Amino acid sequence: MNWITNYVRPRINSLFSRREVPENLWTKCPECGTMLFHRELSDNLNVCTNCDHHMAITPRDRFAALFDGGAFLEVKVPDPVADPLQFRDQKKYPDRMKAAQKATGEKEAMLVAEGEIGRTPVIAAGQDFSFMAGSMGMYVGNAIVAAAERAVETGKPLVLFSAAGGARMQEGILSLMQMPRTTVAVEMLKEAGIPYIVVLTHPTTGGVTASYAMLGDIQIAEPNALICFAGPRVIEQTIREKLPEGFQRAEYLLEHGMLDRVTHRKQLRDDLISILRMLGGLPAPTRADLPAPATPDIAPPPQAAAPAE
Repeated sequence: MNWITNYVRPRINSLFSRREVPENLWTKCPECGTMLFHRELSDNLNVCTNCDHHMAITPRDRFAALFDGGAFLEVKVPDPVADPLQFRDQKKYPDRMKAAQKATGEKEAMLVAEGEIGRTPVIAAGQDFSFMAGSMGMYVGNAIVAAAERAVETGKPLVLFSAAGGARMQEGILSLMQMPRTTVAVEMLKEAGIPYIVVLTHPTTGGVTASYAMLGDIQIAEPNALICFAGPRVIEQTIREKLPEGFQRAEYLLEHGMLDRVTHRKQLRDDLISILRMLGGLPAPTRADLPAPATPDIAPPPQAAAPAE
């Protein structure tokens, strides 16, 4: 037995061998390909520090960075009937729901919260694209109705962050019924004189765009967000023509009058504070008096399926 070969060398190799690198330390920007360290990306609210590409962010992480001190209360949303159509494709609908819940840690595709933004009380609703592509089902309809009712009850403005691939096919016509239902909820806000602000994030498509996402008193979008009913590929195949550069992106829609402004995610909180106080007839905020937002430990952007076109 050669003790140098069998004992000394393995010990030396173990001391100098590379340690295993924990997962999710680095994220590759899908736009420019830059490798971004997770802490740097989290501090920048999941916005690429190289090209300014706005990656996905969950409603819970967004609210943690939006509300004063990251503190908010969840608004209870009534549970709809589970699997009303007994739908099954490659998997049963309940199995898909369980997989999405396990992957995201959330109950459904929308989170409704109540808190303060720059000492301005507000109700906020956020859609989670990582949960079955943020698809609009009965729960999402219930969430918007619950948010609107809470806003009317308390007299607080409603801010909604949209991100969806459209209606949820597993719920069929019941999903499509959420379009008029949520439109009625928005009308409740208008009749009560409650401000309704929509922030459209990438992507906002399908029936969501054809209903509550485009009915805000103020329409804001994040940079380069895809906002449309039918996707550009479908339109090109239908009309057999090349679409203009940047067609259906936030900047294009702003130029053509469908949006009020396009705001960077890191500037969004300050803009919302100014808009909410202006609509509420409150004096302009003094920046030095405003509480600092929290710095949440944001998870890397989830790898979700692309929206249907």
